[in-house]
Amino acid sequence: MPDAFEVAYPLSPSVSAQEIRARANSSSKRKPVVAILGDETVEIPDKSIAGVDKPLSRREFELGKYSEIIPIMHSTWLDRRHLEHRIFVNRSLHLENVKFYGFDMDYTLAEYKSPQYETLGFNLTKERLVHKGYPQEILEFEYDPSFPVRGLWFDTLYGNLLKVDAYGNILVCVHGFEFLKHSQVYELYPNKFLTLDESRVYVLNTLFNLPETYLIACLIDFFTNSPQYAREKTGVRCGDLAMSFKSIFQDVRNAVDYVHIHGDLKKNTIENLDLYLKKDKRLPTFLSRIRDSGAKLFILTNSDYNFTDKIMNYLFDFPHGAKPGDPHRNWKTYFDWIVVDAKKPLFFGEGTTLRQVDTRTGALKMGHHVGPLHEGLVYSGGSCDVFTELISAKGKDVLYIGDHIFGDILKSKKIGGWRTFLIVPELVQELHVWTDKCQLFAQLQNLDIQLGDMYKDLDSSTKEKPDISKLRAAIRDVTHKMDLAYGMLGSLFRSGSRQTFFSSQVVRYADLYAASFLNLMYYPFCYMFRAPAMLMPHESTVAHEQRFTVDTPTIDRSRQTYAQRALSATCVAEISSDEAAGSQDSDSKNSTVPHVRPETPRQLTHTHDEDCSDDEDVSKGSHK
Repeated sequence: MPDAFEVAYPLSPSVSAQEIRARANSSSKRKPVVAILGDETVEIPDKSIAGVDKPLSRREFELGKYSEIIPIMHSTWLDRRHLEHRIFVNRSLHLENVKFYGFDMDYTLAEYKSPQYETLGFNLTKERLVHKGYPQEILEFEYDPSFPVRGLWFDTLYGNLLKVDAYGNILVCVHGFEFLKHSQVYELYPNKFLTLDESRVYVLNTLFNLPETYLIACLIDFFTNSPQYAREKTGVRCGDLAMSFKSIFQDVRNAVDYVHIHGDLKKNTIENLDLYLKKDKRLPTFLSRIRDSGAKLFILTNSDYNFTDKIMNYLFDFPHGAKPGDPHRNWKTYFDWIVVDAKKPLFFGEGTTLRQVDTRTGALKMGHHVGPLHEGLVYSGGSCDVFTELISAKGKDVLYIGDHIFGDILKSKKIGGWRTFLIVPELVQELHVWTDKCQLFAQLQNLDIQLGDMYKDLDSSTKEKPDISKLRAAIRDVTHKMDLAYGMLGSLFRSGSRQTFFSSQVVRYADLYAASFLNLMYYPFCYMFRAPAMLMPHESTVAHEQRFTVDTPTIDRSRQTYAQRALSATCVAEISSDEAAGSQDSDSKNSTVPHVRPETPRQLTHTHDEDCSDDEDVSKGSHK
């Protein structure tokens, strides 16, 4: 995954972000400096190194002007599409090879307005808890959209919301509304680490989890700070009443499930569609373009048919069809297949019984539907194996688009082998902060370089430890400012220069990601999404002009160097043709080994940039 520097400096075919960083650290280059901490300075890359003629002056590289300099330095590197239209790539994908486009509905085709929709879910869940016996006072809680963020872990043992990195290292720890200090975190979590144990940890991954996340924090804060409750390590006590944090969490989970399945959430949504749902007139046009390209479309949603029908009717409620002059069409005519009540992620495993839906009543018809699937009809349940067999699809033929990193993306990738496109509405806010607060990212990058410089000339003979306290305090301060720019719990994808667990899941399982699926409108259906280079630290921090002087036994693993080829040619020339022929005849008669050594490949051996089948023309995937 690219770090902050790599994202700010997109890769160029000729000069990579890693090369710039490496050259910036190279002592052989003359670089301008910028003051960060009082009189201390840090070296930064010369603009001419990045392929721009004019070098940066000290005045030009003041951090306040950083946002003005980046476009000048890298105008030839950036994607020419508007930022709000961009799709970001983790793994190369050739749209020309996609034969089936699948869509989730909630938070994908149907984007709910924030924070209105989260506030509705929050209030309904509060009411349900009071109905189940919780204190009336909790009705005074007000939803604050600046607090929750997706991807947090809830530790049901100690009642903490945790923001962790890809490996379970704790980046932020919150108990209720109290952000725990370093020493407090160490007391609860040795080494500031927690294993993802499903019996203890619940991952709040979805957009539907946002109000739940905030309500959990409200309840933990209420019970641990109210005078009538005594705080304990794993819960609270009030006289003879004991409540563990795990039981509080389970009550919230049950209340959320009730509100979504049996409560008034869907009823209120349908009665106030303009208040809670976004409508985009590009939707019918875009879906028609997909079908015109020759691909098939399907909906795969966990919502029931009646709710799906009302939501989709609203989204397609325009006086025209796919084009302004075309007549209005029912939403079902835009899709080849429609599957509701899919019960993802179970759908990608054993699944459920595939049945046809009576669209007049919403009831399921009798029996197990064995196929084929017909256009215009609606089906319920099923499994990935059955569905892909009935539509004659192979794994990589399908591009599935959804918002749920686990139910939509992870399982469809790991089990179904589908190509995946994750919808991340938070990217709008994330990109705003990334561009508007770029001076903070520059400060953090420069402070990291300064920290490295403190140790640059030291080795194992050093007795005196450098004083890095000032730098560490500055790094903490900049990281805090960066986090607050996103919200109280920081970015969805990072904390400072550390990437989150959610970020690692996106990189691992989402081939593409964007703020909206409609961003596909701004790419041709023959487009080749190509992933940026993923470099290891020994590649990203070492300049190509540096030379490794220590010999290694594996340095000759490459089949043959130029010098070796020249030496081999000389030796062969000195052998008489008769001797060579005799030796060859003798070897061929005595040896029974088919190949004494492997032959050097004469063609490309890697296939990671091609997602077509073996019998297709590989040249089709050569577009960039």
